[in-house]
Amino acid sequence: MKKNTLKIVGILLLQFLFFACQVKEKPIEHPNILFIMTDDHSYQTISAYSDKLIQTPNLDRIAEEGVIFHNSFVGNSICAPSRATMLTGKHTHKNGQINNAVTFDGSQVTFPKLLKTAGYQTALIGKWHLKSDPTGFDYWNILPGQGQYYNPDFIEMGEKKQYEGYCTNLTTDFAINWLKNRDKNKPFCLLLHHKAPHRTWEPDTANFDEFKDKVYPVPENFFDNYDGRRAAKEQHLSIRSTDMDLRYDLKMQDKHIVSRFPNRDHTKRMNEQQKKAWNAYYNPIKEDFLEQKLNGNDLYLWKYQRYMRDYLACIRSVDENVGRVLDYLKENGLDKNTLIVYTSDQGFYMGEHGWFDKRFMYEESLRTPLLMHLPEGYSTRGDITQLVQNIDYAPTFLDFAGVDIPSSIQGRSLKPLLIDNVDPEWRDAIYYHYYEFPNEHMVKRHYGIRTNRYKLIHFYNDIDEWELYDLENDPQEMNNLIDSDDHMELIDSLKTELIRLQEKYDDTDRSTY
Repeated sequence: MKKNTLKIVGILLLQFLFFACQVKEKPIEHPNILFIMTDDHSYQTISAYSDKLIQTPNLDRIAEEGVIFHNSFVGNSICAPSRATMLTGKHTHKNGQINNAVTFDGSQVTFPKLLKTAGYQTALIGKWHLKSDPTGFDYWNILPGQGQYYNPDFIEMGEKKQYEGYCTNLTTDFAINWLKNRDKNKPFCLLLHHKAPHRTWEPDTANFDEFKDKVYPVPENFFDNYDGRRAAKEQHLSIRSTDMDLRYDLKMQDKHIVSRFPNRDHTKRMNEQQKKAWNAYYNPIKEDFLEQKLNGNDLYLWKYQRYMRDYLACIRSVDENVGRVLDYLKENGLDKNTLIVYTSDQGFYMGEHGWFDKRFMYEESLRTPLLMHLPEGYSTRGDITQLVQNIDYAPTFLDFAGVDIPSSIQGRSLKPLLIDNVDPEWRDAIYYHYYEFPNEHMVKRHYGIRTNRYKLIHFYNDIDEWELYDLENDPQEMNNLIDSDDHMELIDSLKTELIRLQEKYDDTDRSTY
């Protein structure tokens, strides 16, 4: 009898353990949200995407512990419009921030406002770049305008003050300090937005030596001649011209060097210790440059290497500081109940087509990194390949927080992809529209559509040019197929889909552009 009882108990225990293992851990209802965004960080310079240029172990931690999106795009590749899109979940023609010149309308609905109303404690620290004061935040401490790399000013709740140190480090310091002193009875939503690696790519003095002797592979299309692509030919964002300035961009401060910015002094805000480190690093480079008397392709290749070293040194600081925040969350038990998102406001050119900057609908500026560490209860890991866009961030945060998504939001929550990594009704094309022309970089106004394989672009305003690319056979976008007889049917179908998306997103009026 005793043996039978023990046997029955054993069977029941095994059954309980079996069924317990089948029950999925219930997702946290109101997870914390940490939204880390950098400015102009190219997906090419995150080793989770490619280790060709740099190792970024801390950013990779987010991908390794969570998910990495391989088809993440923006709707307008320029700073302020992208920021407004992320806040509102609407394309720029709907939120009003079509370019950098516009002042953001802070009275409109944003996801921080909705989270705050739902009981979240909200904070914004770092780069804002929307001219109007932030709204919807319990606390904000922002850089004025573009901000400064060295000894920057911050505006804390309306009060401006200068701090000594490097901007990326300081932004992280302020964020961790806020996390330590927040109201711990509420879930939080922290927007941690770095200035780096925005132009003019001024590295932390502590990171100079790591990159000074690095030699980077030159992109295959660095010497692109832009055949069949008029808009690409007429841009002003070339490393192979004075668009990339020797003094302003590459820190060659000398009276013998011709510059469009003769009075630019990168050391103006530095203390003596910082100046000493700066001069010790850049003066030998400048002297060697003057001695070489480079011109033509040799000069362009020298500029490319200098650009890459400074840019990637800024990325090193970003990666180190992301690591500091991740470590703080883990040490304080916050990693398990926090959605951590890392992205950039858009992509950036690392010499592809001979360029720096962004703006074009070509892949390097259209595509943006997107990494997510998921709170407990979400088992999806690894690669996500669906077409996602920055209009999707706001509804995703609201969905995770259990807050109703307003019908005015044009994006879709990514949460279904993070539960099953599948959604049969997910979009099969994304829409893009760039407006800021004329300006310094002279990238033409254009709109377009991108599917999994094809991209159709229409440049308009002062020109009327169409471009078609087969991304499977031409990933570098060198061969414009718009006049190909073999693709006429495809072009017609893409134009039809483009019109459908313009109507869907209510972007049909060209008279005001």
